[in-house]
Order: sequence, then structure tokens, then C-alpha cells
Amino acid sequence: MELNKRTILWIVFAISLIVLWNNWMVANGKQSLFSPAPPAKVAQQPAKPSDVPVAAQPGSTAVPGTPAVAGAAPAAPAAPVSQIVTITTDVVKVNIDSAGGVIKRLELLHYPDHFDKTKNQVLFDVSGNNVYLGQTGLIGNSAAGVLPNHNTVFTVRPGVRTLNGGNQVQLVMDAEQGGVRLTKTFTFRKGDYVVGIRHDVTNVGAAPVQPSLYLQLQHDGNKPANDSWFMSSYTGPTLYTDADKYQKLTFEEIEKNKAEHSAKADNGWVAISQHFFVSAFIPADKVQRDIYTKKIATNLYAIGTVQPLGTVAPGATVSTDTRLYSGPQDEKTLEGIAPGLELVKDYGMLTVIAKPIFWVMDQLHSLLGNWGWTIVALTILIKLAFFPLSAAGYRSMAKMRVVTPKMQAIRERYKNDPMKMQQATMELYKAEKINPLGGCLPILVQMPVFFALYWVLQASVEMRGAPWIGWIQDLTQPDPYFILPILYAVSMYITTKLNPQPTDPVQAKMMLFMPLAFSVIFFFFPSGLVLYWVVNNILSIAQQWVITKKFEGAK
Repeated sequence: MELNKRTILWIVFAISLIVLWNNWMVANGKQSLFSPAPPAKVAQQPAKPSDVPVAAQPGSTAVPGTPAVAGAAPAAPAAPVSQIVTITTDVVKVNIDSAGGVIKRLELLHYPDHFDKTKNQVLFDVSGNNVYLGQTGLIGNSAAGVLPNHNTVFTVRPGVRTLNGGNQVQLVMDAEQGGVRLTKTFTFRKGDYVVGIRHDVTNVGAAPVQPSLYLQLQHDGNKPANDSWFMSSYTGPTLYTDADKYQKLTFEEIEKNKAEHSAKADNGWVAISQHFFVSAFIPADKVQRDIYTKKIATNLYAIGTVQPLGTVAPGATVSTDTRLYSGPQDEKTLEGIAPGLELVKDYGMLTVIAKPIFWVMDQLHSLLGNWGWTIVALTILIKLAFFPLSAAGYRSMAKMRVVTPKMQAIRERYKNDPMKMQQATMELYKAEKINPLGGCLPILVQMPVFFALYWVLQASVEMRGAPWIGWIQDLTQPDPYFILPILYAVSMYITTKLNPQPTDPVQAKMMLFMPLAFSVIFFFFPSGLVLYWVVNNILSIAQQWVITKKFEGAK
């Protein structure tokens, strides 16, 4: 029996330490123990085009830098005269600066801020020390000077700025520089988080030009607001190619020039991922491009692509279409936009369990309409699925409980001879047909599901802000009044009383202390996860009570 209890105790302690250590690692920018191994390193170093223009840092009075062009005199800096154009649809409100056609702010109208429900979630933004921008422009050689880039002031064509009952709204802007005219056309559609961006490049000079189009996402390296030790989340560059699949980077790796990833592809996307949301540039498919990451300035980083547009003769125009998705990490939506984009919803190494769990939850939610009751229903289904295993474990524990007096007698008889005590205990196990490790089964079969559900709750924007009943208004956040952790502690106390009691007094005290210790830890866990554990405990208590009474009655 003592072997059984020690095993359970150390399993629980070991798993707890792993969880705590993992959260500490993530909170300090390290690789999560539960996320996929880093992608295979590619032999070719990532492209880092030095001629992609660098904008001045927010708050700086310096004129933004421009790319160097061989054989051409540098363009005289001019104070940009620009305007902010606001486009509003039914799902987003977007501010685009005519200086460069830069997306400077993007507000999601259907997603309240996680911590201030009076505001909406904002993705692209420049405020205080935070920088998050979507930029596009041209680089290349031109005898006439610098080509239009994200520092060039564009002329905005007049037009409608809201849907006004229509299905789409467009923003068109033009800039002419270096003998090239660049026309950007932004297309916003009803109910869609995908922004279509067409670049029309016209050679208005007398000599051929060879421009390249860059798509770049800039982001600061700050930790997310209100990031906590127990509820840490990832924010950083991600990308996908058919060859190397999903790749997840950190700003720290870029800072140290150690960000190794795919450097060339004719498919895929680049993105900035964050908790529940993502912004991804998706270039035209089957078009060759370079992929790069780089440090722009102190605590400012970029991920992007550079796509050669070929030789453009005088008077000719070349066009290319790009998509920008900026919105929630809704798995079904992302699957239909681009291959691999749904992988930004990162379940870690438990994806093989977490994805089926979420699929089942999604089906249950379509019937129940409440994510809290969905978790309750899921718990019941899991309990039924593992019923034979857990029943076997509880039968073993019930037998242990029945023979406890005999084990206590052995302990008293051989208290000065541990070897004989152990031998007599094992003989008792054999005679009573008891598996001393059988009681571990109920815990062991739940742990993978427990951790997988943790990552489902951490990753699923579908449950962000989802209420259950009464005081639980967000299943992805801790219980504000600690009611569920307290219920967990009570249920664990009852479970402990139903278990065979350790003959070692110190061990018995520790087993009584465990529910309190874990209820304190659960103060910081998502309430949906604690709800799962409470319901599971209640069902286990009922199952264990019936089995225990059956064996005690038989004796």
C-alpha cells in the first residue's frame, strides 16, 4: 500500500513540477516543453535584404531612412505630409497611413479586449513602447532614384470608407518615385478578416527596371500586457512553407542573429502570432520569394518576404496580389485561407490528443450552445471512455482499503525489520490478488487529457470570453472568486478519505495536505480546466464510493 501511495504522490509531484517549470520557461522566452521541436535547420541562411527601408522609430524626429541605390544620388529627405485613412467594415476598423500605405492600427470589432471589456481587441498599433505594423513597398535598381516604399507619401484616391450596406470597400493610393508608379489597392469584404492588397507597378521612366516587392510585419519585443507566470502566452514571428512546415521563432533569436528558418520558397506565409490572434502576409502562390527576419532597431524586429517582379519595360505594368489575414485564430477559418495557417493555433506536442478533443468539444457546443456545459459533457464522455481502466484502479484501491488492518498489523509486527515487513506485505498482496500500482490508473489515464485540455483552453479563441454560469464569465481566465478551486479541494479531500489510508502518519498528513496545495495552484489556472477537474472528481467519487461499498459489503 505504501508503495502505491508513494507512487501516486511522486507522480502528482513530478507532473506538477513539469507544469510549473514549463510555465517558467515560456514566461522567460524559452522553448516550451510541450511545443514541437524546432524545425530542421536549413543550410542557407535567411535572407536579410539590407535595402528594405527602415522607418524612424516612434517618437523620433528624424526623417525615415531610404534604401541606397547604386549609381544614384540620394533623394533629398522631405517632411512627409500624410493622412490617416480609416476603413470600417462589420468586423474591423483599420487605420492606414498614406505615408507608405502602412497599416498602423487594426481593431477587431467583435472581440473585446481580454482585460478591459469596454475596449476592443487591437492588433496593429503604435502606442507608447508598442509597435505593430504591416508594411509593403518596392526595392530594386533605378537610375532615377529610390522606388516607392513604406516611407513614401502616397496620394489617396477619393472613395467610400465604410461598407454602407455593400459587400466590400476599397482604398486606392498611388505614389510615383524613381521612375516607377506604385498603386496599392486595399480590398475589405463583409464579414472577412482577409484584406486583399494588389500592387500595380508601372514603369513611367525611360529605362527598364527590376523591382522587388517586400511584405513586412514589424513588432516590438515586449512581453504581452498582463502576461503572468501561470498564464504566459507566446508572441512572435511564425512562418510556413511546404518544405519545412510550421516554424516558430522568438524575438530573442532574431536579436542574437540565431533565427534559423526557411530562406526561399514559392509558397506559404509569414506572420506575427500572439495569444488567440494572428496577422499573416500570404503572397501569391507558386511565386518565388525570399524569407527574412531581422532586427530593425532597439527592441524592434521584422519578418517578411521579398518577391522579384522581373524586368518591367518602359510603359509596362506588372501586378501582383497579396492577402493579409489579421484576426482570430479560428481553426476552421484559417484552414480555408492558406495551407498550414491553422497551425498558428498551437497545441504543442499534445496536438495528437488536443485536436480530437477540440473537435469533440466543437460538436458538443453546436448542440449545447455553452462552452462551460460543453466541458461538463466532455468530462462525462471521457469518464465513460476510460471507465474500464478507472474501475479497475478503484477496485484495486477498494481491496487495499479492506486489507488496511492486516497491513497495519504487519507494520506493527515487523516494525524493526523492514525487509520482513516488505516481504510480508508482498505476500499479502499476492494472497488478496492486489496490484499495488493499480490505484495509479485513475490518475495516469487522466493526465494526457488534462494537459491536452489545458492547451485547448490556452489556444482556442472560440472559448475566449465564453461564460459558463453566474460568476464564470471567461473560461480561459482563472476563477475570480476561487469557488471552483475550493470545490476541487473539497472533492479531493473526499477522494482522499475514500482511498486506503497510509499507515505512515507523515504520509497520511501529506495526503491530506495535497488537496489544499493543488487548490492554491488552481487559483491561477483557466477556470474551464478547473471545471473539468471538479466534474471529473465528482464522477470519480461516485464511482469509487459504489465500488468501495461493494467490496466492504462482500467482506
